[in-house]
Amino acid sequence: MRLAWWKYLCIILLAYDIIGGLLLPVPRLPQLQETIRNLYYHVCMWFTMMILLTASVVHSIRYLRTLQEAYDTRARAYAQIGVWMGMLGYATGAIWAAYTWADPNNPAYASFGSIVREPKLIGAAMALLAYFAYFVLRDSMPEPERRARVSAVYNIFAYAMLFPSIWIVPRLLPSLHPGQEGNPALNFNDIDARMRVVFYPAVIGWTLLGVWIATLRVRVYALEQKNGSHE
Repeated sequence: MRLAWWKYLCIILLAYDIIGGLLLPVPRLPQLQETIRNLYYHVCMWFTMMILLTASVVHSIRYLRTLQEAYDTRARAYAQIGVWMGMLGYATGAIWAAYTWADPNNPAYASFGSIVREPKLIGAAMALLAYFAYFVLRDSMPEPERRARVSAVYNIFAYAMLFPSIWIVPRLLPSLHPGQEGNPALNFNDIDARMRVVFYPAVIGWTLLGVWIATLRVRVYALEQKNGSHE
């Protein structure tokens, strides 16, 4: 099977992310040290999650307008891979926090159990749980048309909860997470130029990987539906 040009680009960018992320110099900040390289993975996965979940809700809206099953299938696939990327982003963020925020001199953040009460992590967990409910809702309804309609409506509400729980609420509460006044990964004053040459290509590479996997899931779902129709 021939690969489309953007798939080759995805492979090249991810290889550049891994190699460049390991070899290119980074700022030697006292608190972060080498863990700053996690920016190339943790933040990129969150960007990918947001893009894929946006694509999912767009397909849900298109399904409600046209009632074409293909849009529901795509909404399901993009939501599934978006949630997986969110889980990876959550895991890498929690591990990063454990290494950088768990200061023995700070009793409030001296253990991993305390770190998970960080508003940013709580908001992210709420957003992921809302999408877990999306899949539970889908599996609870055997009738295809009703499942697609209800899931599409719920997908819109889950997406509406995504931005407040990740971008708004954590900024209203005291937090150790950078970016209280904005997103530090997009602020040219907060991210070093040496890191930008890896970070921005990495965002594109991870996003293309998410889209690639989602398109494969769409094909799998289509085959499952086709085989089910012949039974």
